[in-house]
This record gives sequence, C-alpha cells and structure tokens, in this order.
Amino acid sequence: MKKIALPLLLVGLTSASLQAQDMQETAATTSIDNSFNKWSIEVSGGANKPFRTLAPGYRTDRVNFFTVDLGTRYMFNNKFGLKLDFGYNQFQNNDETPEFKSSYVRGDIQGVINVGRVLNFEDWTSTIGLLAHGGGGVYMLKADDGFDGEDWGANLIGGLTAQFKLSDRIVLTADVTGIANGFQNWTFDGMAQNAGRSVDGVVLNGTLGLTFYLGGAEKHADWVTDVKSDELAALDERIGAVETMMNDSDKDGVPDYLDAEPNSTAGVAVDTKGRAIDRNNNGVPDELESYIENKTKEIAAAGGSGTDLQGLINGGYVNVYFDFNKDMPNSSSTTGINFLTKYLKENPSAKTDVIGYADEIGNSDYNKALSQRRAENVKKILVDSGIDASRLNIIGNGEDTSVNKDSKQARQVVRRVTFIIK
Repeated sequence: MKKIALPLLLVGLTSASLQAQDMQETAATTSIDNSFNKWSIEVSGGANKPFRTLAPGYRTDRVNFFTVDLGTRYMFNNKFGLKLDFGYNQFQNNDETPEFKSSYVRGDIQGVINVGRVLNFEDWTSTIGLLAHGGGGVYMLKADDGFDGEDWGANLIGGLTAQFKLSDRIVLTADVTGIANGFQNWTFDGMAQNAGRSVDGVVLNGTLGLTFYLGGAEKHADWVTDVKSDELAALDERIGAVETMMNDSDKDGVPDYLDAEPNSTAGVAVDTKGRAIDRNNNGVPDELESYIENKTKEIAAAGGSGTDLQGLINGGYVNVYFDFNKDMPNSSSTTGINFLTKYLKENPSAKTDVIGYADEIGNSDYNKALSQRRAENVKKILVDSGIDASRLNIIGNGEDTSVNKDSKQARQVVRRVTFIIK
C-alpha cells in the first residue's frame, strides 16, 4: 500500500494539471473577437430608364443601356455607414424616335443602413443581406447633338442593394436606385429646355455588381452580428481588466497582480505574496521536499530503494505539461520539475534524458522543433535550480501519435516533457 501511495499522488497532480489546461484552452477557443473590416469598394453596371424629362417625340428603350457605378463605403458599425459613389448613365433614342445621345455623370454622398442586421437576417440566413442607401450630390448632363456645353445641378438619390455573399471578401450585389434631379435646365435628350420645375429629371437605375471588402479582419461589418456599443465595449474591457487582476493562475489563493511567484507549485504552502515557502533556499518548496523525504523513507522501510523513485520517473509518472503551441511549461505542471530536481540532488551520480513531445496538430517539422524547444526550456529550469547541465541530455521526439488527435483532452496528455533516469 505504501508503494502505491506515491504513484497515486503523482497521478492526482497530473490530473489537476490537465484540468487546468482544459479550462485555459476552452477559454481561449470561446472568446469572441469583435473586430471587423469597415471599408469596401463597390463596382456595378447595368441599365437605366429616364422617366422625365424628355422632349416631345423623344424616347429611350424601356431598358436603356448603359449604366456604370463605382463607390467606396465605410461602416461605423454593423448597421450604419457612409458611401461615396460616382455614376455614369448613357441615354439613347429607341428605334421609333429621332436620334439622340447624351451622357449623365454624378457624384453622391449617401448614408447606408444595413437592413439585414436591423431585421436580424442572421436568424434565417448567413449569405443574404440587404442595404438601404440615400443621400445627395451633384450631376452633369451633356448631349452630343443637343445643347452646347454642360448642364450642372443637384440631385437626391436613394435605393436598395441586395447582397449574396460569395466569400468573406467578395459579395455579389443587385441594386435598384432612383435619382431625382433639381435645377435641370435641359431634357435628358438635350433637345429642349425644361419648364423650370423644382424637381426635373427622374431616373431609375438597375445594376449588378461586386463588392470587395478591405481589411485584415476575418469578417466585414455587413455580416457581423455580435458588435457591442462603444459604452458596453468599454465597460466590458474594464470588467475584463478587473477579472484579469483577480486571476489566480497557480491556485495558491493570491491574485496574480499581488503574486510575486505566479507559478508556484500546486498544493504547496505559500506566504502572503504567493511565494512557495523554501526556508533552505534549495529551489524545492519545503512542503514538497518534506513529502518526498517521508515517502522515500517509507519506501526504504518497506524494503524498497531509490530505484523505486527512479521507476516512477522512468515509468512516466513525472511529467511537465504545455499549453497548445507553447514551449514554456504551464503554471500548473511545475511539480514534475521540482520532483526531478529533488531526486537529482539526492542522487548526484544520476543523469537523465529530458524528452520533449508535441501533439499531431500542425506541420510535423514544426512540431519536431517545438518538442526540442520544450525539452531545452525544461533543461534550463533544471540548470537554474542547481542541476549541472552535463547531467541532462536533450531529446526532441516530435509528435506523439499514441492518442486520438481529434480529442482535445487526449492531446493535452502528449504535449509534455518526460524523463528517463540513467
């Protein structure tokens, strides 16, 4: 029974370490990054239909080609934004009226409402969106065969843009836009002057196009559904800062911001500043040192020897664990280093292999180098604890394929450094 007690303790400490790793990995994977891209470029083309004003006897086809739009848009959040856009319309006679040809160029500033987010489209689709836009600007009308010079004026513009997301960077759009001109002196065909109405020409544009999202974030504001208000985000940040201050990484009862030793060995006594009590300054907490000494005596009294402790180490009961893609031991697994330090100091002729492993996630060559760095960092800690470097042999064994790589819990077990006493 006495020989079983120490392995059980070490297994218990290993289990606690793995549970702490699981909590850390879960927290990392469930955090939400509310950053998003805000800029986009919009290109589209299609047809138009001028409803008024045209000179008597002049008409266009019902669908009159062509129309081109180019714009850039900035979203303040996932619901509201501004866009600056430029458009070109060409008007031309149909087969039943005298010939004419004119061009219409405009520039507008418009507000944008993401109707899809306002109406919670995300409840039923992740690929379809709807934008409403409206504003005003200036235009210039020029006729090839009509009046001389250019006709300048102001306009009001508004419309709806349907969106179909092709990827996180490109969206297919279909837009219907109405434009009302003010102070238009000439008809769209350029053949007659207007009667001086306050609202003169009216044009309806229909276009198909593409929107290209700019920025380094994963998503654009058009498709983000978890944006917080500035006040709420600031409050959340302050709360997060307080929570971070109150974290107790090594579970010793002293918050990290007051902890002078935030990686003290789990379960050992600490002072008011979170430092493990080590009165003889040998690098091993007194409580752990006392426990190992007592267990060593128990093993000897039962007829065993130091080889029993060596068997525990070589049998894999003493390990140092690492978080995903990290090469420094996590704060909950320094017990293994302390145990080995104590053993090597009590057995000055013993040497050990320090063997690093990685899980199977990622590139094999990278994981090989990662396992080597893990072993080297554990060696450095041992050397800093007073063990001669010549007694420590570094081995980077790369990936441990002995567990199911699809299991997060199993992968924690193989992200480790083990020891073989010689």
